[in-house]
Amino acid sequence: MAHSDESGIEHLERGQRVSGKGDLSRRRTVLGETGDDNSIILHVDEAACLRGRVLAAIGSTQCTVQVDPGQAHAGLHFECTVRRVVRTVARDARNAVVTGDCVLFLPDENCKGVIERVEPRDGVLARGHQYKQHILVANVTQVAIVASAAEPALKPALIDRFLVSSAKGNVRALIILNKVDLADLADLQPVIGLYARLGYTIVPTSVQTGLGIATLKRLLQGEQTVFTGQSGVGKSSLLNAIQPGLAMKTGDVSRITQKGRHTTRFAQLRELDFGGWVVDTPGIRQLELWDVQPEEMEGYFLEFRPFVAHCKFPDCLHLVEEGCAVRVAVQNDLISQIRYESYLRLVIGDD
Repeated sequence: MAHSDESGIEHLERGQRVSGKGDLSRRRTVLGETGDDNSIILHVDEAACLRGRVLAAIGSTQCTVQVDPGQAHAGLHFECTVRRVVRTVARDARNAVVTGDCVLFLPDENCKGVIERVEPRDGVLARGHQYKQHILVANVTQVAIVASAAEPALKPALIDRFLVSSAKGNVRALIILNKVDLADLADLQPVIGLYARLGYTIVPTSVQTGLGIATLKRLLQGEQTVFTGQSGVGKSSLLNAIQPGLAMKTGDVSRITQKGRHTTRFAQLRELDFGGWVVDTPGIRQLELWDVQPEEMEGYFLEFRPFVAHCKFPDCLHLVEEGCAVRVAVQNDLISQIRYESYLRLVIGDD
């Protein structure tokens, strides 16, 4: 399938053609095909390119790419710009290239290059941003959702948002309950038990005491994991505890606002000495879900599934409908009131 734009032709490259009629009416046509995920796969001269993984993407045009094994310059880092046509075909997204992307780039002799194509993504964490999709990271196998027992206060509703976003992106979720040294662990058991009963792996951790660090290392080994959560929950501190020397910057939580100070400015992909990769992302204070319709929300709340088929109406949203089996289950404590309230906020759109 061919796609076109009306940008200039001064940088016309491989895989592009011009239809004549004069300078003012010329259009650049990108030759490519549509992938299984409806992404546009550009045709490029693969023999002239290197394949690599984006370690960091800053803004919309600057990226650090590590060359894949088995090629010339394997393991080297190239500072790359992004070909305009790549940005054009991704115009409906906030960024054309994101951390974790697998790319083809045209290198030069100074360890610089130009990204010619982004390969189809698998396993993404995304959110909505100004009516566009903002992919935080691509090609990961699990999302480590970091929450804190205190400073800032525990927010189960935000955990639930991340769980929905992870499931939407086809990524396994891991919940880390950090800073448990600041609370009574017995008081946290209802929350820990809630998510554990739903089948989620939840790990209490403390950088100060070392609790849970060894367990977390085992869960990260061999995986591609993105750490996410609100500012100040201790993502960078955890990563530093897991592997000393990662040089992650850390910050304190404001005693007045109980909000963390951003110390990670952009997502960074880093290799672990014991096997696997991790991505530290900037703290998120609000997570706007992307492309999740109210009628599909029930599918992301696992405990709803046994009851949905018993609702009186097939299109029940489980809000105020008569004969709603989900609401009856909540009233009978078969579904957590906390989780049901999270569901209501997501369906109604109340942040």
